[in-house]
Amino acid sequence: MSGIALTRHVPASFAHALAAVPQRIDLARARVQHARYREALDELGLDVIVLAADDTLPDCCFIEDTAVVAGGLAISTRPGAPSRQPETAAVADRLTSAIEVATIEPPGTLDGGDCMRVGATLFVGRSARTNAAGIAQVAAILEPRGVRVVAIDLPPGVLHLKCVCAPLGGDRITLADGSLPAAVFRGLDIVSVPADESYAANVLAYGTGVLVAAGFPRTHDALAARGLQPIAIDTSEFRKADGALTCLSIIL
Repeated sequence: MSGIALTRHVPASFAHALAAVPQRIDLARARVQHARYREALDELGLDVIVLAADDTLPDCCFIEDTAVVAGGLAISTRPGAPSRQPETAAVADRLTSAIEVATIEPPGTLDGGDCMRVGATLFVGRSARTNAAGIAQVAAILEPRGVRVVAIDLPPGVLHLKCVCAPLGGDRITLADGSLPAAVFRGLDIVSVPADESYAANVLAYGTGVLVAAGFPRTHDALAARGLQPIAIDTSEFRKADGALTCLSIIL
């Protein structure tokens, strides 16, 4: 990992981003929150690169879904929501200057939010956005490079794998209570997130620092108790569009 965080500005059309339950989004506030998010990435020690927004693509700030980095390359995805598939081109163009890029082809679909890398293992959620063909392509690309791919069936109502868990470095992850069986992650060190704070399971860790959604004190304290340094970030406007912390960047 080279310490680069690739992000994308919030488009003027963000109020029309996909959402399970549409809510009124405050664009100006979303942009302020995104600026603070970028500052926090810098505080973690990451070199932040920001791509221009595309106002024809309301969800484009959720850049995580467009690429997966593992095994020394980036996989340009094919998002499961057709309206989001054009988002990948600009991201892939930028990635090719820094890393080898492979591509998911039809009929495969893959959202980066369904992919969680822990050491030499990539857990991939089979969801409404990521299908079996997409996972098979990921395995074909990464397993020859020494990355084990483990598919996980997600329960109804869970949009992405990283809605309920996220890597914390080494063999440690967060996991929202009652979301997935802990046995799925046998051998890993799990930091449990209370069920009523499940949104906060989506954290972004780098080194000993970890970004955590503001307003979830028990999760904040659980991370601090493990020797991490939590930084609370307000993501309220992104949550209205089913987004969270990892959704807003790709870490290289």
